[in-house]
Amino acid sequence: MQYHCCSEIRRNAVKAHATLNGIDFLEVLDNPADANQDRQTTLFIHFLKPVLPLTLTKANFKIEGGERIKGIKVIEVKAVAVTSPLVSDPRVLQIKVNKSGDFSTYKLRLIKDEDHLQPPVNFDLILSEVDFSFKVLCPSDFDCQQDTSCEKLPAPIPDINYLAKDYSSFRQLMLDRMSLLAPGWTERNPADPGVAVIELLAYVGDYLSYQQDAIATEAYLNTSRKRVSVKRHARLVDYFINDGCNARVWVQISVTDDLNGYNYKAGNENNKTKFIAHIPELPAVIPINSTQFEQAVYEGAQVFELLHDTVFYSKHNSINFYTWGEEECCLPKGTTSATLAGSYPNLKVGDILILAEVLGSKTGASGDADAKHRHPVRLTAVTPSQDPLFNGGQPVTEISWNTLDALPFSLCISSRVNSDYIPNVSVALGNIVLADHGLTYKDGQESSLYPQRAPLARVATTSEQTDHCKPKDTDLILPRYRPRLKQGPLTFAIEYDNGDITTPATLVTGKLNGFIKPEIVLSEFEDPDAPIITGQWFPQRDLLESNSQIKEFVVEMESDGAAYIRFGDGILGARPKAGSKFTATYRIGNGTNGNIGGDVLAHIATNDNAILNNKAAILKITNLLPATGGTDPESMEEVRLKAPKTFRVQERAVLPADYEEMAKRSMPDIQRAAATSRWTGSWHTNFISVDRMGGYDVDQQYETDLRSGLEKYRMAGVDLEVNGPVYVSLDIEINVCIQDTYFASDVKAELLKAFSNRILPNGQKGIFHPDNFTFGQTVYLSNIYATAQEIPGVASVNVIKFQRQGQPLTDAIDSGKLFINRLEIARVDNNPNFPERGVFNLIINGGRR
Repeated sequence: MQYHCCSEIRRNAVKAHATLNGIDFLEVLDNPADANQDRQTTLFIHFLKPVLPLTLTKANFKIEGGERIKGIKVIEVKAVAVTSPLVSDPRVLQIKVNKSGDFSTYKLRLIKDEDHLQPPVNFDLILSEVDFSFKVLCPSDFDCQQDTSCEKLPAPIPDINYLAKDYSSFRQLMLDRMSLLAPGWTERNPADPGVAVIELLAYVGDYLSYQQDAIATEAYLNTSRKRVSVKRHARLVDYFINDGCNARVWVQISVTDDLNGYNYKAGNENNKTKFIAHIPELPAVIPINSTQFEQAVYEGAQVFELLHDTVFYSKHNSINFYTWGEEECCLPKGTTSATLAGSYPNLKVGDILILAEVLGSKTGASGDADAKHRHPVRLTAVTPSQDPLFNGGQPVTEISWNTLDALPFSLCISSRVNSDYIPNVSVALGNIVLADHGLTYKDGQESSLYPQRAPLARVATTSEQTDHCKPKDTDLILPRYRPRLKQGPLTFAIEYDNGDITTPATLVTGKLNGFIKPEIVLSEFEDPDAPIITGQWFPQRDLLESNSQIKEFVVEMESDGAAYIRFGDGILGARPKAGSKFTATYRIGNGTNGNIGGDVLAHIATNDNAILNNKAAILKITNLLPATGGTDPESMEEVRLKAPKTFRVQERAVLPADYEEMAKRSMPDIQRAAATSRWTGSWHTNFISVDRMGGYDVDQQYETDLRSGLEKYRMAGVDLEVNGPVYVSLDIEINVCIQDTYFASDVKAELLKAFSNRILPNGQKGIFHPDNFTFGQTVYLSNIYATAQEIPGVASVNVIKFQRQGQPLTDAIDSGKLFINRLEIARVDNNPNFPERGVFNLIINGGRR
């Protein structure tokens, strides 16, 4: 039969026929135990129906074919053929041939005789022959099933101009081709259907050509034009692109006694308490679901949302400092503690106070207060006490805060203008809450994603097959679902831990390290018409650690501010179910637009009935300090510049110098670190000595924090030990001659200030301030001479003593420098209570007495 057919219709028809019979299949016996000349010489012919004895003889069989071995003859036909020793099958004939064939395909035919090649009587014309191979049982790497592949002729290659790349050239190319194929068709009118089809195909070709060029362009970091491509290239070198961050701000809410002790909650995601920038004629308190709030948002007012729950106390609106009966007092720069007038049982550790100047120190007018003299502090200790000297025991409250919240300026507490005494120039303001920039939206029936449904699966052929009898391999393809958020800019924020009461206030609103998370959560509805959420999806930086069961996604920002959602592929991250509907809960507001100035927020939007029913209980809402931390997304040019260098930044500590560098990365207040590697018997230990800014001690908590920060850089098998510096106390004595026109006491006071370890009133540091010395830093005699000579009234200076304390030497004076060892730091506190911390002695001569 010359056809390749996949069905068995004729076989079944012959089998059902009353008289016709035919060959079903043929088997070749190849028994390894037989002699070589007998192997592959026995054939079993299986018929569709039983064959009567002596119906077929050897004259009725003809074997054709062969390439090397031809002329194979049937020499014996047995009517008895068995499939097992005990069972015979009348549908099988066993024939013996004179020799075995080669590896080519042979054909066995049923004939009447040598002179009549037609099939015998009652045998089907088509099923009276069968192709077979003598070597079918030989070892082979291929399937023995008959190949039914139909040869495909190669398509003729047209003469095409491959330089055509745009719409006009594609259009002209197809018109020229049509002129060749159909010379009689000369129509060029754009309204002609043929021309319209050509122009449509030219448009498709132009779009495909653009896609080809775009793929090649987006394949490299330096040529990419899409921000998403740049982000993915940068991720390959472990560089995380910055998509911006929203701003945070401290807000004070002054309340009356009607709200005293009221627990003011942030509310759910859709009803978060919101603060709005000042709008004329807008009430201080408005409902969230009101036209006033919608109008304010429509007009572009900046909106901040409350980050945590809080409790209001009217007594905390403004708290006076207690000066223990003194007047004209101030809190100097660097202060970390103060005393409040009165008892405040509801003031606790972790609360935020803003120390602010509320009156002008020179006029006493509120309008003259310096708005730059406002500073937030987080309380680390609150201790009730009293002053027994006044009022039979004046109650006071001692407070302190973290050194990182130390006052960056001197804060005037009270002053005097002429004969008028002005108290409470600066106060401590409570009821402080933290808010961040961004407005929350929650989808209803209409989704903010486009498209809002995951695409349905489609059937696709996964392999190219030529065998038309085999079913084509197909698979259900789920197209990637990459919806776009309709609104923007999407808010990116650092996760806030409301339970953390240890982070200094100055760090909470600043830009912190960590994953800046997009503020969006997706809800999935497998049945788009049923309001039943079947799963929630949460954002991640990437999906490298996600699996097929984790419902996470990645937000990818484009240069125009559009946010696209990228889901997993079913291996790294779950794949959305086909046809599912998605809605979003997200926030809008990002970047430096949120860095508003101080005293800008003035309105509160809430759904709390306790406040809406008593709006007068809210006296004032304001942000005493500017909002900070808002940053714009990183530009693609910045990424191209920084990303290739990022992987070169060392993230491990091997040498002692590496531990010194990593220590400064881990703790921001380290001026310098000195590391020493030693073999301690069983392993290496790196001893890290740190010099803290301000000369603060390396206590147990600080050591624990530093070890935690260094842990990710530490090599396996290396121990860490954190130590403070070895202080070297100096003994210095100078002889100073004062000019006759200056008072000796005044010049001496100025000298002691200049050679102190404090911050001077003008903001400069004394020569022996801890930050002026670090590990191994040599102390030069010339610096002492120069500092003393700069003081007005000093006529001459002579250094008498310049040595380590308790080690009388003269070589330092002769050489002009005092050497300090690698792990030592020079110190001169000149504190009579602690003379072992260094002494500076002045001998004054001359001057007015």
